Amino acid sequence: MSQKPLRIIFMGTPEFAVLSLQILVENQYQVVAVITAPDKPQGRGRKIAFSPVKEYALTHDVPVLQPTNLKNPEFLEELKSYEADLQVVVAFRMLPEVVWNMPTIGTFNLHASYLPQYRGAAPINWAIINGETETGVTTFMIRHEIDTGNILFQEKEPIHPDDTAGTLYKRLMQKGAQLVLKTVKAISQDDYVLTPQEEITDLKPAPKIHRETCKIDWNQPAEQVRNFVRGLSPYPAAWTELTLTNGEKKNCKIFSVHLTDQEKANQNPGDFVTDNKSYLYIRGQDGWLAVEELQLEGKRRMMVDEFLRGTTL
Repeated sequence: MSQKPLRIIFMGTPEFAVLSLQILVENQYQVVAVITAPDKPQGRGRKIAFSPVKEYALTHDVPVLQPTNLKNPEFLEELKSYEADLQVVVAFRMLPEVVWNMPTIGTFNLHASYLPQYRGAAPINWAIINGETETGVTTFMIRHEIDTGNILFQEKEPIHPDDTAGTLYKRLMQKGAQLVLKTVKAISQDDYVLTPQEEITDLKPAPKIHRETCKIDWNQPAEQVRNFVRGLSPYPAAWTELTLTNGEKKNCKIFSVHLTDQEKANQNPGDFVTDNKSYLYIRGQDGWLAVEELQLEGKRRMMVDEFLRGTTL
């Protein structure tokens, strides 16, 4: 089947998007420009940093646009001047219709879930938090309502019992890049079918995660707490409040836990026991969780035994 050349504009910002851009460039697709987030200060030194997508684009001589306002007339004129046939969106912000409707073919998005489930900003985190055993990646054509457009292609991916948001992120990043390549190839050959998303009554959302979202509720069943911790690990990380021996209360990020059959009597959810040497157990609704890796505010991330050598609870 013949393949027509496409003028492609790629939109993305974080590491998750880089592999999708890279696979298009390495397969000789004509990426005429990249749209990414404006540069911003990062780290303690507050040095100006480029987005991962910008870093890659610059090293491959792809023009980079960084609008602060996607409706700015000057930006829209510049975008129009590239005469794109197709726009590819991976991990970018919401687009106004004047942008996503500009290319002759349209704009498709890569989403890190098996749509229609887990529409929203944090599908990887919420799938693990909710104890799912399967998720996936989806490419779909963008329309007004977020993550609801007609589906191009989908692939499933298992969620393993010990997966974290970090480990699943890496696999979906790889699988998603391959799906972007498959989608662009199919569009270039005019060999695809648009499928409306299935109507499901028990849709599970994936809203943006804020700091308060990450606070651990120890009144939940222990397995649910474990899923919550791994669904937020390593970033942004679940957290709780610990009381030190001097009575000072400190926030503490927890990156990994496991269920333990240790029996400690007369304890309430959120209570903890420790030998201040090798273990820290915290009570959930129906059992105990052994903390494996954590980070007290103002300190670095460490394993529990190292943590306890320097901190008395």
